[in-house]
Parts: sequence; C-alpha cells; structure tokens
Amino acid sequence: MNLHRDHIAGALIAAIGAFAVAMGQSYGFGDLHNIGSGFFPVVLGVGMILLGIAMAVWPQRSITGLVAHHKIGAPDWRAAAAITSGVALFILLANSAGLAPAIFACVFASALGTSRTRLKEAFLLALGVTVFGVLLFAYGLKVPFPILTGVLN
Repeated sequence: MNLHRDHIAGALIAAIGAFAVAMGQSYGFGDLHNIGSGFFPVVLGVGMILLGIAMAVWPQRSITGLVAHHKIGAPDWRAAAAITSGVALFILLANSAGLAPAIFACVFASALGTSRTRLKEAFLLALGVTVFGVLLFAYGLKVPFPILTGVLN
C-alpha cells in the first residue's frame, strides 16, 4: 500500500487541532487583555489545523521537485498509546490536580512512546518541561490556572 504519509499526518494534526479548539472553548477564551484558560488551546488548535491542512495539501517534496512517496508500515502502537495517554492524562489532571501535575504526566507518559527512553530520562524531561511550562504560563503569561490545586493557585 503506497500512501502519502504527509497527507495522513496532516489530516491527523488537523483533527487533533480541531479537538483542541472544541475542548478549549469550554474553558473560557477571554480577550488579549484578560486571557482565559481556553485561549492557548484554541489558538494552538487553530495553528495545528492550518499546519495540518498545509501538510496535506502540499506534501513534502524532494530536491527534484517530485512528491516523496512513502510506504506506510505497521503502526507503532506503543508510541500511539503513549502519546494518546499523555494527552488524556493532561485533560484529566488539568482541572482536578493543576497545571504542574498535568504537564508532568503528559510529558512523562508521552516520552515512554519509544523503547529507547529510560524512566530516568522520561522523568527528567517531564520535570524540565513542567518547570518551563509553569514559569511560562503561570508566571510569564499569567494564565489564570492553578499550578497545584489546593496548594499553589
């Protein structure tokens, strides 16, 4: 089966973006002066939709200008399960536990999508992204979202 990976990847990215837009609207969008917690999921979702459409419409071209055809092999179920569970954990933990646990769980679970990643590496990556995410969203952009529900609001 000789399908274009770029078309499938573009459609998948656009679909995930559409899901982010749909879910982000339930959090409250706000405006540029008072950004709501749904602002970034919606904006990033729109960006993902546009990027996905671009990937699907204009597939990767080689130097010769010919469309690069790729055979799609067996799906990598481990990676798909890890990334899907990471997103699900973020959604489940964001409101109940706070931003920091949600980011940590999302990155940690997603990092385990390959057998080459050791637990220590996944932990350190998740810790670093969590610190960066909290500094960026909670302190830098002042997104009104609890860092750790019940402890740091």
